[in-house]
Amino acid sequence: MKRLLVILVCLGLASCSGSGDQDALRQWMSTATKDIKGKIPPLPQVKPYEPVAYDAGNLVDPFKPSKIAPEKSGKGGGNQPDFDRPREPLEAYPLESLKYVGVMTKKNVSFAIIQVDGALYQVRAGNYLGQNFGVITKVSESEVVLKELVQDPAGDWVERMSSLLLQGLEGAK
Repeated sequence: MKRLLVILVCLGLASCSGSGDQDALRQWMSTATKDIKGKIPPLPQVKPYEPVAYDAGNLVDPFKPSKIAPEKSGKGGGNQPDFDRPREPLEAYPLESLKYVGVMTKKNVSFAIIQVDGALYQVRAGNYLGQNFGVITKVSESEVVLKELVQDPAGDWVERMSSLLLQGLEGAK
């Protein structure tokens, strides 16, 4: 039985060692790849390194607060409010909370009736109104015109015109 097994293994090895099939495969591979050429792009040209001198000694530091905040001009604008004058009662309220509810005239001078927190105040041209240093320039039957002084982002004082329009009586029928 051992002999038979050895003979079968030798026959199997002899049948696998035939080079006819491998030669045919090698022939087919050489004919199939004879016209195929690989195209590899050439390497790019390497540019030589050119060092650059860094001289930042005379440049402004980009992290200084002066680069972020606007520079103060020092003069503060020509229209600075008078901080030393006594405040009037209606300067404690923002302009949005004041209501113009009426007008009355005495000796050709128009007085506006302003309501705030349930109280009525009588003002005329020249009085101050609101929290932005607003001075009343004109009182008419339909509106109170005032000139306010506000600071712009640069810190200068600029004039701004505002007005209070006459309010209708709420809840009256």
